[in-house]
Amino acid sequence: MTGTALVTIVKTHFQEHIVNKDQTKGRIEEAKGKVKEITGKVVGNKDLELKGKIQNTSGKAQANYGDLKKDIKDAIKGR
Repeated sequence: MTGTALVTIVKTHFQEHIVNKDQTKGRIEEAKGKVKEITGKVVGNKDLELKGKIQNTSGKAQANYGDLKKDIKDAIKGR
């Protein structure tokens, strides 16, 4: 196997596991929202709990959008 072929294989494998910025940002927002939601429950702050639920849901939507973008990109590339 030549060096070029090996580099191509490694690059291809590496690219299959790269997440896009929407996936990353969305999952971070999900986690931050969940922390706010739980904190709101623990301290009895309904406003904080609601803000957490909204942020969590918004993060899920953004992550799902990122997943969809990746799926479309992979389908175009034939993966």
